[in-house]
Amino acid sequence: MRLDRWLADRLPELSRVRLRALIEAGRVRVDGAVRKAAARLAGGERVEVEIPPPAPEELVPEPAALAIVFEDAQVLVLEKPAGVVVHPGAGHARGTLAAALLAHAPEVAGVGGPRRPGIVHRLDKDTSGLLVVAKTKAAYDALVAQLARRSVTRRYLAVVHGRVRADEGVIDRPIGRHPRDRVRMAVRPAGQGRRAVTRYRVLERLRGFTLLEMSLETGRTHQIRVHLASLGHPVAGDDVYGGRRREPLPTPVEGLALHAARLAFVHPATGRTLEFASPAPARIERLLTHLRN
Repeated sequence: MRLDRWLADRLPELSRVRLRALIEAGRVRVDGAVRKAAARLAGGERVEVEIPPPAPEELVPEPAALAIVFEDAQVLVLEKPAGVVVHPGAGHARGTLAAALLAHAPEVAGVGGPRRPGIVHRLDKDTSGLLVVAKTKAAYDALVAQLARRSVTRRYLAVVHGRVRADEGVIDRPIGRHPRDRVRMAVRPAGQGRRAVTRYRVLERLRGFTLLEMSLETGRTHQIRVHLASLGHPVAGDDVYGGRRREPLPTPVEGLALHAARLAFVHPATGRTLEFASPAPARIERLLTHLRN
């Protein structure tokens, strides 16, 4: 049996993500040697696991520059750069957007969960773009309700591998945990995942790549990345879902070629619809320039 699966059976109180983080940190030894998660156990080995105390629930403020687009007493809209983690998780205890938000607006400390204050929705570490944060409990509840009703508009720009033939389309495929790699997500058979719906429209076809506009009707983990990979058109720069057979990039993209470009929601206090747009960042424009040339 794989080491990570064997550990999951023996230590059910620890999540698979935490177990994998312990393995990658060298805190799991088999017969005294550090092994990888995929290492196979034959039987008779001595497995030792060093489990450090969990990180404190209280998030420590960390002052950092924020690209704020809009802010009032209720909500805050900002542009997240690629490479920044939204909230603490396995392997990312410090340097998060949540800690920077707590330093900028201490009142968000009591909004939402203690480790993700004010965070209504999130973006992957290597995805850039627009994000809305609630500064009060009333605003948080209202925005979460809008997301549940699918009335929040979220549109993304994505550079994907290959030539997407249809000018537009809808990907309606359930998403759940990968059956063999619990860190990843995957398209699953009916009844084994949660419904996920992504719409796409071709903006430009380039040599070996396509520029798409994506819109989300649901908000599953890694939804756009998983859906596009399932079509055979993974997001450029995606080493997790990109597969092995990919056209080489003409220039490094420094993250995922995925950017949250448009965001619209109803203001929780005024009832007015707020709309925001964010142009593709320099790292994606640089990739597009190389592809066009």
